[in-house]
Amino acid sequence: MLQRTILITGATSALGRALSLFYAKQGVTLILQGRQTQVLNELEKNCQEQGARVHTQVLDLCDPEGLEAWLHTLDSVTIDLAILNAGRNAHAKEADVLETWDDVQTLLQVNVNATLRIAHHLANQMQQCGHGQLVLISSLAAYFGLPVTPAYSASKAALKAYGESLRSALSPMGVKVNVVMPGYIDSPMAQAMPGPKPWMWTPKRAAQRIAHGLERNKSRISFPFPLNWGCWWLAVLPASWSARIVRWAGYGQ
Repeated sequence: MLQRTILITGATSALGRALSLFYAKQGVTLILQGRQTQVLNELEKNCQEQGARVHTQVLDLCDPEGLEAWLHTLDSVTIDLAILNAGRNAHAKEADVLETWDDVQTLLQVNVNATLRIAHHLANQMQQCGHGQLVLISSLAAYFGLPVTPAYSASKAALKAYGESLRSALSPMGVKVNVVMPGYIDSPMAQAMPGPKPWMWTPKRAAQRIAHGLERNKSRISFPFPLNWGCWWLAVLPASWSARIVRWAGYGQ
């Protein structure tokens, strides 16, 4: 039986939980990180019932020292697949008001600083082993920033650029890197976001699409098609046109 070790950050989120359950089977060791102890314990039990071995890590990625200590424990583990799914969102609480700077700093620490730190650490480890697959969960918001969530859009654009750069750098060394750009996935975070949420997918459906794309080693896994197609055009059109389109679509302040 093929043995695999899979790491998933943000495992207590809707998508993280769905990905954990998708990969939980005999022969798989899951390393699951999350902030919510009770949810993580329940997920551990569910994954074990499906035959997986599970190691959990309760960790707030806003804690740099805790993050470094956890990464140190991973040095003795050969990770075959790492899905960096942890993320936060922020948006203005009132019309015509920007996000608070405290919210922006917290978002950037989790979505960018901590995620890139984990990616950098695991990329070096995989490079030394000569194999491995590193996955960064970005968003369709990376194509063109939404005025209701500027910091979130910026953070996901950073992950997209970083992941695509890493793919080119690490491919000759036997390491696969994939960028996932989903649209709306039904979750408390998505429900809290302002603006319309067209073509929202269930976490289970999104996890299945992501896993299928990873198996094929697609450089960019983006869905659903109608929203992906529209967001891609926002990146191609003149910025002034795209700004008018997103406001017309209901994403203005």
